[in-house]
Amino acid sequence: MAERRGPRLALVVEDLPTSREWLQELLAEAFPDIRVHAVETLEQGRLALASINPELALVDLGLPDGSGVDLIEQARREGRHCKCVVTTIYADDAHLFPALRAGAAGYLLKDQPAARLVAQLQRIHGGEPPLSPVIARRLLRMFEPDAAQQAAEQLSPRETETLLLIAKGYRLNEVADSMGVTRNTAAGYIKNVYRKLEISSRAEAALAASRMGLVRLDL
Repeated sequence: MAERRGPRLALVVEDLPTSREWLQELLAEAFPDIRVHAVETLEQGRLALASINPELALVDLGLPDGSGVDLIEQARREGRHCKCVVTTIYADDAHLFPALRAGAAGYLLKDQPAARLVAQLQRIHGGEPPLSPVIARRLLRMFEPDAAQQAAEQLSPRETETLLLIAKGYRLNEVADSMGVTRNTAAGYIKNVYRKLEISSRAEAALAASRMGLVRLDL
């Protein structure tokens, strides 16, 4: 598998000027070569998503003209190769799960130390979902031991292998190459895994794999 590189172009969608500037500084520290385009509303975010085609987007949920979840849904619906990471103050289920269902690739709380946020953002380079520890623990509670065992029993050996690769950050082409199957076959395995585990994002897949003992996540 080719060596991964960090994102080169990022979008920040944040309405508070101080937070917007701070997030830009975090990105510059995490990825020294990155270029950052910052906007303050959902509508501006929609336009930027289409015009600059970023590889990474840091998205606040509470925007003046709507929810950042709508932007995340748009990125997934349009098939854009953009990892949308929520950056928010909200750690409750009412905000977390809609964002993950929309396709968020990570969920970071803005009340963490800057150094920790930088380290979590850098996980993207290795294909890992950037998650604040409190969020990761909340998600892991969804997969109690009995539930994790039942979930594991639902998956075929090839589907379990697929889950492991997704949890490691493999993209569709990489999953297909690693398993020696076509893209369509690999896509079918991924669809089955998501359906059987009732998940809809790579972040949830990584946590499910961790609870099933397939991978270890550093919380």
